[in-house]
Amino acid sequence: MKPELGVCYYPEHWPEAMWAEDAARMVESGLTWVRIGEFAWSRMEPKPGELCFDWLDRAIETLGAAGLKVVLGTPTATPPRWMLEKHPDMLAVDALGQPRKFGSRRHYCFSHRGYMQECTRITRIMGERYGRNSHVAAWQIDNEYGCHDTTISYSPAALQAFQQWLADQYGSIDSLNKAWGNVFWSMDYDRFDQIDLPNLTVTDPNPAHVLAFRRFSSDQVVAFNKAQVDVLRPLTDVPLLHNYMARILEFDHFKVGQDLDIATWDSYPIGFLSDRLEADEAHKTAFLQQGDPDMQAFHHDLYRAVGRGRWWVMEQQPGPVNWAPYNPAPLPGMVRLWSLEAVAHGAEVVSYFRWRQAAFAQEQMHAGLLTPSNRPAPALTEVQQTAETLAAIGEVVQEKAEVAILFDYASEWAWATQPQGAGFDYFRLVFSAYRALRRAGLSVDFVSANDIPSNSYKMIFAPGLATLGDELERQLAESCDLVLFGPRSGAITHDFRIPETGRPGLTGFHCEVDLVETLPPNVQREVIGGGAALHWIERLSGTAPDLLTFVDGTSALKGENSLWYLAGFPDELLWDRIIEMAALKTGVVLHPMPMGLRRRETARYTFVINYNATPVEWNGQVIGACNVAIRKKDTPEED
Repeated sequence: MKPELGVCYYPEHWPEAMWAEDAARMVESGLTWVRIGEFAWSRMEPKPGELCFDWLDRAIETLGAAGLKVVLGTPTATPPRWMLEKHPDMLAVDALGQPRKFGSRRHYCFSHRGYMQECTRITRIMGERYGRNSHVAAWQIDNEYGCHDTTISYSPAALQAFQQWLADQYGSIDSLNKAWGNVFWSMDYDRFDQIDLPNLTVTDPNPAHVLAFRRFSSDQVVAFNKAQVDVLRPLTDVPLLHNYMARILEFDHFKVGQDLDIATWDSYPIGFLSDRLEADEAHKTAFLQQGDPDMQAFHHDLYRAVGRGRWWVMEQQPGPVNWAPYNPAPLPGMVRLWSLEAVAHGAEVVSYFRWRQAAFAQEQMHAGLLTPSNRPAPALTEVQQTAETLAAIGEVVQEKAEVAILFDYASEWAWATQPQGAGFDYFRLVFSAYRALRRAGLSVDFVSANDIPSNSYKMIFAPGLATLGDELERQLAESCDLVLFGPRSGAITHDFRIPETGRPGLTGFHCEVDLVETLPPNVQREVIGGGAALHWIERLSGTAPDLLTFVDGTSALKGENSLWYLAGFPDELLWDRIIEMAALKTGVVLHPMPMGLRRRETARYTFVINYNATPVEWNGQVIGACNVAIRKKDTPEED
C-alpha cells in the first residue's frame, strides 16, 4: 500500500462550527487519516449511564464527509471523575504506597476488575454504535500503555490478582518456595495469600519474587488490552491497534501485539534525546534540534516486528513539545525527514500530533500543525511537502534484512531487578548493537524469543538475553549463519536462578562464564587491536577459540561454529570490529556511514537520511542538511 499521512484531532476542544473547515484544511494539506476520541470519556458519558454521543456522531460524519478516514480511540486512558466515586479503589499505587490520584490521565490500575468491566462496557457501547460506520477505518485501544510509569501498581487489587496469578503459575506453595529459593533468609511461605508485593522491604526483595511480579504486571496489560479487543472483534471488520511509546519496557509489547492488527508508536525525537537517551553532551548538542539518528529507527524496526509487518507512527512530533527538560524547535526539514524515515522503515501511516495547538490545560505549550489562533505552524509546510514526495515515490515495499536483533522484554525486567553494576542496562546494550549495525549501513529487523523465523538471516545479535534453553538455542542456530550472544546471555533461569549447567549454558558451544565484574564509568578493559569493554566484564573459559582478547590475556570474544559469545559491554570501536568480523564470516556487505548519516534499504529504494545540520557528501552524492535522498535500487550505488 502507498504510505499515507494523518493527524490527531480533538473535536471536543473546539467549537463545532470549526470542524468542517478543519477537515477541509486537513485534506488540502495532504492528510487522509484523523484520530479522535481517545481522551473523551467525560463527553461521551458525563454521568454514569448518561450517554452523549450525538456530538461524536456529527464529528465522525463531518470528518468522513470531507474524505478523511477516522481512527476512533476507546477513551479508557482517561476515566472521568465520577468513575473514581464509583470505584474508589481503582487507582494505581506507587512503590512507596502512595495512590496515583485523579487530575491528569492514566489513573487506573490494570488489575482492578471493576474498572476493567467499565472499560469493556464503554467499548461495547462504542463498537455497537460505530463498528460498521463507513467512516471509521481503524480503532485504537486505550492510549500509551505504560506512559508515566503506570504499568506497575502496588494496589490491593494488584496484590489479590498477583496471589492468584502465582497460584496458577506454580500450582503449590512448595513448588514456588523451591523455584524461588526461599530457604535463603527464611523466606518460605505456607500459603499464597501470605505473599506480599515486592516493595517496602528492608533491603532487596528476592529477585525471583520481583521478576515474577514484573511478569505478572506485563500479563495484566495484555489481559486489559485483550478484553477490549474481544469486545470489538465481533462488532467491526477494520484493524485494531495501540500506540506504544519509546523505551517503555515494563510490559511485553510482542504479547500485546498478538491480539492486535497494527502496531503504532508515538515518535518525539527531540523530546527523547534529552528525556530517554544516555549520550554525552557533544552528541546531544550536535543533534539538539534533530533528535538522535538511531532512536526513531530503532523503534520503527522494533514495532514493525511487534505488528508482524504492519505498523504506523500514530503521533509524530511537529514542533517543540512541552514535557522534556528542554524543548527546542526542530530545524527546518526535520519534520519531513522524520516522516520519510518512518516510511523507509515501513510505516503505512505517519500521523502528526496534533492538528491545532491547545490553548489550555497541560499541553498548551505543545506545538501542532496550526497555532492556537488557527495560523499555520512551521511544520504544516513540511507536511505538505512530505505528501508531495509520497505521491511521487508511490508504494514503498519492505524486504527482509540480512541482520536481526533479538529483543526480549523479560531480559530488561531481569537486569533492572539485579543490575549488579550501575552502568548495566538492557536497553543501552541492545541499542549500542543497533547503533553499530546502522553505522555499518545495514538495515535491521527485530525478532522475539517466542517467534524465531527459520533460515531467514545471516546474522542475529542477542546481547543480554537473560534466559536461554536448548530449544531457543536450536531455533537461533537454524535461523541464521551466525548468532552473537553475550554479555550476560543465558545467565538465569525463568525463576532467576543461575542455571545448573552454568552460564551461558549453550549445548553447542564450549564456553563457560567463571566470574563477573562490573566497572565504574571511568574504567574500561582494553581489547588487543583496538576497542574496549565497559560496565560489565565476564571471565570466560572453555575450549571455544578466542576471536578477540583483552590486554590482560583473558577472552573478549569466543567463537565456535555458528555461535559467538561476547564477554563485555563493547564501546563503539569494539562493536565496529565485531561487526566487521561477523560480516566477513557471513558475507554481509557493509556500507560504513559518516556521523549522522544513515541508510535504509527497501525493495525498490535506498533511503539515505542526513540527521546533521550541515550537508554530507557520501559516495559522490551530497545529501543536504536535515534531508533525505531517495534512490531507486536500479541506480548503481558505489561504495
